[in-house]
Amino acid sequence: MTGRLLVAGFATRHIAASARIAGYRVVVVDHFCDLDLAAIAEDCLRFETLDELATLVDEATRRLPVEGVLMGSGAETLPLSARRLGTPPGVAARFLDKGETQAFFEELGLPAPRRLLPGEYPAMAKPLHGSGGWRNAVVSSDAELAAWAALYPDQPYLLQVVVPGTPASVSCIADGERAVAVATNRQLLRGGSDMGYGFAGSVTPCDHPLAGAMADLAEEIAGASGCIGAVGIDFVLPDGPGTPIAIELNPRFQGTLETVEAATGENLVRLHLEACEGRLPAARPAARRYAARRILFADRDLVIGDDLSILAPAVADIPRPGTAIPAGGAVVSVRAVGPTGSAALAGLDKHISGVRTYMERW
Repeated sequence: MTGRLLVAGFATRHIAASARIAGYRVVVVDHFCDLDLAAIAEDCLRFETLDELATLVDEATRRLPVEGVLMGSGAETLPLSARRLGTPPGVAARFLDKGETQAFFEELGLPAPRRLLPGEYPAMAKPLHGSGGWRNAVVSSDAELAAWAALYPDQPYLLQVVVPGTPASVSCIADGERAVAVATNRQLLRGGSDMGYGFAGSVTPCDHPLAGAMADLAEEIAGASGCIGAVGIDFVLPDGPGTPIAIELNPRFQGTLETVEAATGENLVRLHLEACEGRLPAARPAARRYAARRILFADRDLVIGDDLSILAPAVADIPRPGTAIPAGGAVVSVRAVGPTGSAALAGLDKHISGVRTYMERW
Protein backbone atom coordinates (compact mmCIF):
# COMPACT_ATOMS: atom_id res chain seq x y z
CA MET A 1 0.00 0.00 0.00
CA THR A 2 1.23 3.47 -0.87
CA GLY A 3 -0.44 6.83 -0.69
CA ARG A 4 -1.76 8.92 2.21
CA LEU A 5 -2.21 7.91 5.83
CA LEU A 6 -3.84 9.71 8.73
CA VAL A 7 -2.02 9.62 12.07
CA ALA A 8 -4.09 10.46 15.14
CA GLY A 9 -3.21 10.76 18.80
CA PHE A 10 -1.96 12.98 21.57
CA ALA A 11 1.61 13.18 20.26
CA THR A 12 2.17 11.77 16.79
CA ARG A 13 5.32 13.32 15.34
CA HIS A 14 7.38 10.14 15.73
CA ILE A 15 4.74 8.03 13.97
CA ALA A 16 4.24 10.55 11.18
CA ALA A 17 8.00 10.78 10.61
CA SER A 18 8.26 6.99 10.34
CA ALA A 19 5.36 6.93 7.86
CA ARG A 20 7.01 9.61 5.74
CA ILE A 21 10.28 7.66 5.67
CA ALA A 22 8.26 4.60 4.64
CA GLY A 23 7.07 6.56 1.61
CA TYR A 24 3.64 7.81 2.68
CA ARG A 25 2.08 11.24 2.70
CA VAL A 26 0.59 12.02 6.09
CA VAL A 27 -2.30 13.96 7.57
CA VAL A 28 -2.19 14.33 11.36
CA VAL A 29 -4.55 15.11 14.21
CA ASP A 30 -2.36 15.98 17.17
CA HIS A 31 -2.39 17.95 20.44
CA PHE A 32 0.80 19.87 19.66
CA CYS A 33 1.29 20.26 15.89
CA ASP A 34 4.89 21.24 16.59
CA LEU A 35 7.08 22.82 13.92
CA ASP A 36 8.75 19.60 12.81
CA LEU A 37 5.41 17.77 12.63
CA ALA A 38 3.79 20.52 10.56
CA ALA A 39 6.83 20.45 8.24
CA ILE A 40 6.21 16.83 7.21
CA ALA A 41 2.40 16.75 7.23
CA GLU A 42 0.12 17.72 4.36
CA ASP A 43 -2.37 18.90 6.96
CA CYS A 44 -2.12 19.19 10.76
CA LEU A 45 -5.25 19.58 12.85
CA ARG A 46 -4.67 20.46 16.50
CA PHE A 47 -6.96 19.52 19.39
CA GLU A 48 -7.04 20.72 22.99
CA THR A 49 -8.82 17.80 24.66
CA LEU A 50 -9.31 14.19 23.60
CA ASP A 51 -13.06 14.84 23.40
CA GLU A 52 -12.36 16.72 20.15
CA LEU A 53 -10.30 13.96 18.57
CA ALA A 54 -13.02 11.92 16.84
CA THR A 55 -14.61 14.98 15.22
CA LEU A 56 -11.28 16.26 13.94
CA VAL A 57 -10.33 12.85 12.54
CA ASP A 58 -13.56 12.83 10.53
CA GLU A 59 -12.87 16.39 9.39
CA ALA A 60 -9.33 15.48 8.36
CA THR A 61 -10.44 12.50 6.27
CA ARG A 62 -13.05 14.65 4.52
CA ARG A 63 -10.39 17.24 3.65
CA LEU A 64 -7.91 14.71 2.30
CA PRO A 65 -9.09 11.13 1.76
CA VAL A 66 -6.72 8.57 3.26
CA GLU A 67 -6.03 4.88 2.78
CA GLY A 68 -6.01 4.17 6.48
CA VAL A 69 -5.53 5.49 10.01
CA LEU A 70 -2.62 4.85 12.36
CA MET A 71 -3.45 5.25 16.04
CA GLY A 72 -1.28 6.88 18.69
CA SER A 73 -1.97 7.43 22.37
CA GLY A 74 -5.55 8.53 22.98
CA ALA A 75 -6.84 7.31 19.63
CA GLU A 76 -6.79 3.55 20.20
CA THR A 77 -10.58 3.08 20.37
CA LEU A 78 -11.80 5.91 18.14
CA PRO A 79 -14.78 5.13 15.91
CA LEU A 80 -13.48 5.51 12.37
CA SER A 81 -15.08 5.84 8.96
CA ALA A 82 -11.70 5.20 7.30
CA ARG A 83 -9.79 1.90 7.44
CA ARG A 84 -8.28 1.17 10.86
CA LEU A 85 -4.67 0.00 10.56
CA GLY A 86 -3.88 -1.79 13.77
CA THR A 87 -5.43 -3.37 16.84
CA PRO A 88 -9.25 -3.63 16.84
CA PRO A 89 -10.88 -1.18 19.28
CA GLY A 90 -12.42 -3.90 21.46
CA VAL A 91 -9.02 -5.53 21.96
CA ALA A 92 -7.34 -2.17 22.57
CA ALA A 93 -9.98 -1.21 25.16
CA ARG A 94 -9.12 -4.24 27.24
CA PHE A 95 -5.50 -3.20 27.57
CA LEU A 96 -6.26 0.46 28.19
CA ASP A 97 -7.72 -0.73 31.51
CA LYS A 98 -4.88 -1.57 33.89
CA GLY A 99 -7.12 -3.88 35.92
CA GLU A 100 -8.02 -5.87 32.81
CA THR A 101 -4.35 -5.97 31.81
CA GLN A 102 -3.46 -7.31 35.24
CA ALA A 103 -6.13 -10.00 34.89
CA PHE A 104 -4.76 -10.92 31.44
CA PHE A 105 -1.24 -11.37 32.84
CA GLU A 106 -2.65 -13.48 35.70
CA GLU A 107 -4.62 -15.64 33.25
CA LEU A 108 -1.41 -16.36 31.33
CA GLY A 109 0.34 -17.25 34.58
CA LEU A 110 2.96 -14.54 34.03
CA PRO A 111 4.93 -12.78 36.74
CA ALA A 112 3.14 -9.50 37.46
CA PRO A 113 2.91 -7.21 40.51
CA ARG A 114 0.60 -8.58 43.19
CA ARG A 115 -2.60 -6.62 43.76
CA LEU A 116 -2.95 -4.94 47.14
CA LEU A 117 -5.94 -3.89 49.18
CA PRO A 118 -6.29 -0.48 50.89
CA GLY A 119 -4.32 -0.70 54.11
CA GLU A 120 -1.46 -2.69 52.59
CA TYR A 121 1.59 -0.45 52.20
CA PRO A 122 3.79 0.59 50.56
CA ALA A 123 1.70 0.41 47.40
CA MET A 124 2.00 1.59 43.81
CA ALA A 125 -1.19 3.52 43.09
CA LYS A 126 -2.28 3.74 39.43
CA PRO A 127 -5.44 5.12 37.80
CA LEU A 128 -7.07 2.33 35.82
CA HIS A 129 -6.98 4.48 32.69
CA GLY A 130 -4.31 6.75 31.27
CA SER A 131 -0.89 6.34 29.68
CA GLY A 132 2.63 7.56 30.31
CA GLY A 133 2.71 6.69 34.02
CA TRP A 134 2.76 10.34 35.09
CA ARG A 135 -0.05 9.88 37.62
CA ASN A 136 1.43 6.77 39.25
CA ALA A 137 2.75 7.19 42.78
CA VAL A 138 4.00 5.13 45.73
CA VAL A 139 1.85 5.65 48.83
CA SER A 140 2.75 4.49 52.32
CA SER A 141 -0.34 5.22 54.43
CA ASP A 142 -4.08 5.75 54.30
CA ALA A 143 -3.50 9.51 54.43
CA GLU A 144 -1.11 9.43 51.48
CA LEU A 145 -3.52 7.28 49.47
CA ALA A 146 -6.41 9.65 50.22
CA ALA A 147 -4.32 12.68 49.22
CA TRP A 148 -3.26 11.00 45.96
CA ALA A 149 -6.83 9.87 45.13
CA ALA A 150 -8.09 13.43 45.73
CA LEU A 151 -5.88 14.61 42.86
CA TYR A 152 -7.90 12.44 40.46
CA PRO A 153 -11.47 12.50 41.81
CA ASP A 154 -13.96 9.90 40.61
CA GLN A 155 -11.26 7.91 38.85
CA PRO A 156 -10.98 4.21 39.78
CA TYR A 157 -7.51 3.00 40.59
CA LEU A 158 -5.41 -0.08 41.16
CA LEU A 159 -3.00 -0.79 44.02
CA GLN A 160 -0.04 -3.08 43.41
CA VAL A 161 3.01 -4.18 45.31
CA VAL A 162 6.01 -1.93 44.63
CA VAL A 163 8.49 -3.75 42.38
CA PRO A 164 12.07 -2.44 42.60
CA GLY A 165 14.31 -2.69 39.57
CA THR A 166 14.99 -1.24 36.13
CA PRO A 167 12.02 0.01 34.09
CA ALA A 168 12.15 -1.51 30.61
CA SER A 169 9.99 -2.45 27.66
CA VAL A 170 9.87 -4.56 24.51
CA SER A 171 8.65 -3.26 21.17
CA CYS A 172 6.83 -6.06 19.34
CA ILE A 173 5.11 -6.51 16.01
CA ALA A 174 2.06 -8.82 16.16
CA ASP A 175 -0.44 -10.28 13.68
CA GLY A 176 -3.21 -11.13 16.15
CA GLU A 177 -1.84 -14.58 16.97
CA ARG A 178 1.95 -14.36 16.88
CA ALA A 179 4.51 -11.70 17.67
CA VAL A 180 8.17 -10.87 17.08
CA ALA A 181 10.21 -8.72 19.46
CA VAL A 182 11.79 -5.93 17.43
CA ALA A 183 13.79 -4.33 20.25
CA THR A 184 14.32 -4.16 23.99
CA ASN A 185 14.42 -0.75 25.64
CA ARG A 186 15.49 0.76 28.92
CA GLN A 187 12.95 3.34 29.93
CA LEU A 188 13.95 6.74 31.29
CA LEU A 189 11.55 8.10 33.91
CA ARG A 190 11.01 11.71 34.96
CA GLY A 191 12.13 11.22 38.57
CA GLY A 192 11.64 13.75 41.33
CA SER A 193 8.76 14.03 43.75
CA ASP A 194 6.07 14.97 41.21
CA MET A 195 5.17 12.67 38.31
CA GLY A 196 8.36 10.71 39.03
CA TYR A 197 7.12 7.55 37.28
CA GLY A 198 6.21 9.37 34.08
CA PHE A 199 7.79 8.24 30.83
CA ALA A 200 10.64 10.57 29.82
CA GLY A 201 12.52 8.66 27.13
CA SER A 202 14.35 5.46 26.29
CA VAL A 203 17.65 3.82 25.46
CA THR A 204 17.66 1.04 22.84
CA PRO A 205 18.77 -1.72 23.15
CA CYS A 206 18.44 -2.62 26.84
CA ASP A 207 21.69 -4.08 28.21
CA HIS A 208 20.16 -5.74 31.28
CA PRO A 209 21.07 -9.44 31.75
CA LEU A 210 17.37 -10.32 31.66
CA ALA A 211 16.69 -8.49 28.38
CA GLY A 212 16.54 -11.73 26.40
CA ALA A 213 14.14 -13.36 28.83
CA MET A 214 12.05 -10.18 28.72
CA ALA A 215 11.84 -10.38 24.91
CA ASP A 216 10.72 -14.02 25.12
CA LEU A 217 7.94 -13.13 27.56
CA ALA A 218 6.91 -10.12 25.47
CA GLU A 219 6.44 -12.28 22.37
CA GLU A 220 4.25 -14.65 24.37
CA ILE A 221 2.20 -11.76 25.76
CA ALA A 222 1.81 -9.86 22.50
CA GLY A 223 0.94 -13.02 20.59
CA ALA A 224 -1.79 -13.95 23.06
CA SER A 225 -3.20 -10.42 23.28
CA GLY A 226 -4.96 -10.31 19.93
CA CYS A 227 -3.20 -7.03 19.10
CA ILE A 228 -2.22 -6.29 15.51
CA GLY A 229 0.79 -4.26 14.45
CA ALA A 230 2.92 -2.35 16.92
CA VAL A 231 2.45 -3.37 20.54
CA GLY A 232 4.66 -2.60 23.55
CA ILE A 233 5.02 -4.50 26.81
CA ASP A 234 6.36 -2.67 29.88
CA PHE A 235 8.40 -4.56 32.47
CA VAL A 236 10.44 -4.07 35.59
CA LEU A 237 13.72 -6.00 35.56
CA PRO A 238 14.94 -6.95 39.05
CA ASP A 239 18.37 -5.72 40.03
CA GLY A 240 19.30 -9.10 41.47
CA PRO A 241 18.21 -12.69 40.78
CA GLY A 242 14.68 -13.00 39.49
CA THR A 243 12.49 -12.80 36.41
CA PRO A 244 11.07 -9.93 34.37
CA ILE A 245 7.84 -8.57 35.87
CA ALA A 246 5.15 -7.64 33.34
CA ILE A 247 3.60 -4.24 34.13
CA GLU A 248 1.49 -2.94 31.25
CA LEU A 249 0.61 -3.51 27.60
CA ASN A 250 0.32 -0.69 25.06
CA PRO A 251 -1.85 -1.69 22.05
CA ARG A 252 -0.40 0.97 19.72
CA PHE A 253 2.83 2.65 18.66
CA GLN A 254 5.00 3.50 21.66
CA GLY A 255 7.12 6.47 22.63
CA THR A 256 10.17 4.24 22.13
CA LEU A 257 9.60 4.14 18.35
CA GLU A 258 12.40 6.59 17.58
CA THR A 259 15.15 4.87 19.54
CA VAL A 260 14.03 1.48 18.18
CA GLU A 261 14.30 2.70 14.60
CA ALA A 262 17.59 4.52 15.18
CA ALA A 263 19.15 1.46 16.87
CA THR A 264 17.89 -1.26 14.52
CA GLY A 265 17.52 0.51 11.18
CA GLU A 266 14.00 -0.92 10.89
CA ASN A 267 10.95 1.19 9.97
CA LEU A 268 8.18 0.44 12.45
CA VAL A 269 5.36 1.86 10.35
CA ARG A 270 6.37 -0.44 7.49
CA LEU A 271 6.53 -3.44 9.85
CA HIS A 272 3.19 -2.42 11.38
CA LEU A 273 1.50 -2.26 7.99
CA GLU A 274 2.97 -5.60 6.95
CA ALA A 275 1.61 -7.13 10.16
CA CYS A 276 -1.83 -5.76 9.30
CA GLU A 277 -1.51 -7.88 6.14
CA GLY A 278 -0.46 -10.93 8.18
CA ARG A 279 3.30 -10.72 7.61
CA LEU A 280 5.77 -10.66 10.49
CA PRO A 281 9.57 -10.21 10.50
CA ALA A 282 11.35 -13.49 9.90
CA ALA A 283 13.57 -12.93 12.95
CA ARG A 284 14.29 -10.42 15.66
CA PRO A 285 16.30 -7.53 14.20
CA ALA A 286 19.78 -7.03 15.61
CA ALA A 287 20.68 -3.66 17.08
CA ARG A 288 23.33 -1.85 15.02
CA ARG A 289 24.07 0.84 17.59
CA TYR A 290 22.62 2.45 20.69
CA ALA A 291 20.05 5.23 20.53
CA ALA A 292 18.79 7.48 23.33
CA ARG A 293 15.98 10.01 23.60
CA ARG A 294 14.90 12.14 26.53
CA ILE A 295 11.98 14.52 26.87
CA LEU A 296 12.86 17.79 28.60
CA PHE A 297 10.23 19.32 30.87
CA ALA A 298 9.78 22.92 32.01
CA ASP A 299 10.95 23.60 35.56
CA ARG A 300 8.74 26.73 35.65
CA ASP A 301 6.12 28.44 33.52
CA LEU A 302 7.87 29.65 30.36
CA VAL A 303 7.28 30.96 26.87
CA ILE A 304 9.33 29.53 23.98
CA GLY A 305 11.66 32.32 22.89
CA ASP A 306 13.61 30.73 20.05
CA ASP A 307 13.10 28.47 17.06
CA LEU A 308 14.96 25.34 18.15
CA SER A 309 14.89 23.96 14.61
CA ILE A 310 18.48 25.14 14.34
CA LEU A 311 19.40 22.31 16.74
CA ALA A 312 17.84 19.53 14.64
CA PRO A 313 18.34 16.61 14.28
CA ALA A 314 19.55 16.53 17.88
CA VAL A 315 16.13 17.85 18.93
CA ALA A 316 12.59 16.97 17.89
CA ASP A 317 9.04 17.86 18.90
CA ILE A 318 10.03 21.49 18.39
CA PRO A 319 7.48 24.00 19.77
CA ARG A 320 6.66 27.21 17.97
CA PRO A 321 8.21 30.41 19.35
CA GLY A 322 5.66 32.13 21.54
CA THR A 323 4.18 28.86 22.83
CA ALA A 324 3.39 29.05 26.56
CA ILE A 325 4.39 25.92 28.47
CA PRO A 326 3.36 25.47 32.11
CA ALA A 327 5.73 24.14 34.75
CA GLY A 328 6.05 20.40 34.29
CA GLY A 329 5.00 20.49 30.63
CA ALA A 330 7.03 18.84 27.88
CA VAL A 331 9.28 21.29 26.03
CA VAL A 332 11.28 19.29 23.48
CA SER A 333 12.80 15.86 22.81
CA VAL A 334 16.57 15.43 22.65
CA ARG A 335 18.24 12.57 20.75
CA ALA A 336 21.64 10.93 20.39
CA VAL A 337 23.24 7.73 19.10
CA GLY A 338 26.52 5.97 19.81
CA PRO A 339 28.41 2.67 19.60
CA THR A 340 27.66 1.95 23.26
CA GLY A 341 24.91 2.86 25.67
CA SER A 342 27.24 5.10 27.66
CA ALA A 343 28.32 6.90 24.47
CA ALA A 344 24.71 7.50 23.45
CA LEU A 345 23.90 8.87 26.91
CA ALA A 346 26.98 11.08 26.86
CA GLY A 347 25.85 12.52 23.54
CA LEU A 348 22.40 12.99 24.98
CA ASP A 349 23.80 14.95 27.94
CA LYS A 350 25.77 17.18 25.56
CA HIS A 351 22.66 17.96 23.50
CA ILE A 352 20.59 18.54 26.65
CA SER A 353 23.13 21.10 27.86
CA GLY A 354 22.81 22.92 24.54
CA VAL A 355 19.02 23.06 24.80
CA ARG A 356 19.11 24.21 28.42
CA THR A 357 21.16 27.28 27.48
CA TYR A 358 18.08 28.40 25.55
CA MET A 359 15.58 27.34 28.22
CA GLU A 360 17.42 29.25 30.95
CA ARG A 361 16.92 32.61 29.22
CA TRP A 362 13.21 32.21 28.42
